[in-house]
Amino acid sequence: MIKIDNTPIDVNEYLKKYPVHSIERETARIMSASSSAYNYADIGQLDFELLLRREIVNSAKALNQSGLHFKVFRQSICNEKYWNRKRDGGFELKDDVSAAEAINDIYTNGSKYGTECATAMLIVYYKALLHVFSKERFDSMFKNIYLMNWSRIGWKLKEVGSVHKVADFLPGDRLYFDNPEVSPLTPYLQGENVIDLSGGKYYGHGVGIHSADAFIKMLNSNRKEGATKPAFLMDVAGRPNFKSLAKDFSSSTL
Repeated sequence: MIKIDNTPIDVNEYLKKYPVHSIERETARIMSASSSAYNYADIGQLDFELLLRREIVNSAKALNQSGLHFKVFRQSICNEKYWNRKRDGGFELKDDVSAAEAINDIYTNGSKYGTECATAMLIVYYKALLHVFSKERFDSMFKNIYLMNWSRIGWKLKEVGSVHKVADFLPGDRLYFDNPEVSPLTPYLQGENVIDLSGGKYYGHGVGIHSADAFIKMLNSNRKEGATKPAFLMDVAGRPNFKSLAKDFSSSTL
């Protein structure tokens, strides 16, 4: 159910503003069919969330085509024109460069970069925000980007770093396939962070765009000898704080 200021909306009428098969329409359809209530202060908050979710999906698909390599943190690489590679394998935005240009460079010069899947998730979310906000606004919001894992996330995206049980999986959510009995030979495959692309497809860095069954099959092939616990998709999701970001968006368009 979708509510605006605690009042259910006419979903059929609302959906008319979005094309059939669009990410916005699919997201709103899942929300409206849910037994849980998705409540927004105003229609603008809902519109913003659907817009950002669409761009998250688009950014994930684009990153899959960027040439970004999969590398463990000790072997990570980056374009040092924009980033300082740190000893832990993370990428720290240089002081004298545009955050927007640095994120865009990963998409246009992906072969110069290599990192693990958690970093790729952050890149996707930053790129999606860059599509929504102007370059100038993005640069002012994200002056100190550190790309690695969930330990060094900027506060605007800190919610993406933690996962919680959710009533529904929605396009643009960060999900996690867990591999509880991973092989000691492939510890980096203890799980796979993915972006829900809708339609039963997921993007995982180093694996590509596949169904849940394909991710589970890949992880199951990297279990320790004698393993009995198969890989599985956890019933949790990480999401940015859409409502907080919607406020930033509203203020930037005044």
